[in-house]
Amino acid sequence: MEVNDVVNTLNAFLKGQYMGIHAYEHHIQKLNDPNTKKDFQRIQQDHKHHALKVAERIQNLGGTPVDDEGIIGSIQGYIGSFKIPDTTVGIIDNALKGEDYYGIHISEEIVKGDLDVESRQLIEEILDKDREHVKFLKGLVH
Repeated sequence: MEVNDVVNTLNAFLKGQYMGIHAYEHHIQKLNDPNTKKDFQRIQQDHKHHALKVAERIQNLGGTPVDDEGIIGSIQGYIGSFKIPDTTVGIIDNALKGEDYYGIHISEEIVKGDLDVESRQLIEEILDKDREHVKFLKGLVH
């Protein structure tokens, strides 16, 4: 396995973390409920922490980490910001769908194959935390 392949895979995953950070920012701006806002800020902080850990791993492999979600991710995020509902339940449901589909399922597809053992372990820890986010958000909705 080539180090460049691992770095490219980790950078693709990292772009997704930035998309999550920005998506939560849009959600937080629309939320009026202070408790839900704090919950979303905590989840956003987790994504920021994950982005830092992935960036460090890329640097340790000799690569250069991306520092945003890329142009396609930026456009998707911008368009998505207009689709966020106005109700707290709607916002939670929107975040839940994003966390579950993009945060977990798409990320799992991105990292299939091209990772060394240490990078795979890091990504699995992050995905486990994202699964906790999904479970938590489901609890807020129901």
